Amino acid sequence: MSSFVFIFIVVVLAWAYNFLNGANDRANAIATTIATQALSPMRALILASILNLAGAFVTTEVAKTIGKGIVPPESINQTLLISALLGAILWTAFCTKLGIPISVSHSLVGGLMGAGIACGGFRLLNWKVLQNKVLLAIILAPALGFLAGGIILFLIFWLFRNATPRKINNYFRKGQIFTTLFMAFTHGMNDTQNAMGVITTSLLVGGVINSFEVPFWVKLSSGVFMALGTFLMGWRVMKTLGWKMAKIEPPHAFAAELGAGIVIGIKSLIGMPVSTTHVVASAVMGGTATQRLSKVRWLVAGRMVLAWIFTIPGAGLLAGFFFFLIKLL
Repeated sequence: MSSFVFIFIVVVLAWAYNFLNGANDRANAIATTIATQALSPMRALILASILNLAGAFVTTEVAKTIGKGIVPPESINQTLLISALLGAILWTAFCTKLGIPISVSHSLVGGLMGAGIACGGFRLLNWKVLQNKVLLAIILAPALGFLAGGIILFLIFWLFRNATPRKINNYFRKGQIFTTLFMAFTHGMNDTQNAMGVITTSLLVGGVINSFEVPFWVKLSSGVFMALGTFLMGWRVMKTLGWKMAKIEPPHAFAAELGAGIVIGIKSLIGMPVSTTHVVASAVMGGTATQRLSKVRWLVAGRMVLAWIFTIPGAGLLAGFFFFLIKLL
């Protein structure tokens, strides 16, 4: 196909992917805030959408990891990139429909890996980047989220040990407005860059640009479609994270959002595509488990962990299937 048609298809698919990313990850910034009634659903959605868009302009380090780190640009062809996006989109849409919070970032990583292996075997993948930027983040980010949520909640109860539960809840219900904005902003910093990375790679492969520099229109459009997905979809996922996984009160929600936002912001600046879902869910578990283990609904949490484990291979298998299907057609 011509370079124009190829770039057009990749851009449309990347926007669809980012829309679904916003839908599945909608819960990350606002589920706990709505669950504790710190903000009305409409206000939370509007604020989260705006801050998601703002976060898209902060850094492009994650876009570089996605766009040229997993498969070297010189080894990427049209079929590989389109197949990777199709695999990630189908996996994300399936899990979002079922209300399962997954790592949408890792679905794209899995798509690129699956399509890359189908195209040229395991040797085509950049295992150094996968090990240092992706696999390390999969291990560290949830652990850091769990610890951050637990430590912050412990400090909250220690600092406010003489306050009544009612006063604590009132204080931190108001404080959640800040942590919701912060969490949505850092989510935009990390997750909008996935689409940026593949669109910029398509421009590079198609000969439109000579070096991997993310154009302004790519940043803007990626942020807009992420914000639209956040605003319009994802209620089932939000119920899982906000109500089904744990009994959340304002201090727990504040601790989870603040701890997760700090972890995600730092990882974004060093170019690690983390799962904001992993981090937030782990922070929720860390915060609630600090007070009492029984507050966490471990069966629901276990199902989420299984979905996380299967995301990369699931999206990878779908991408590999699409690669061979496109080659046949």
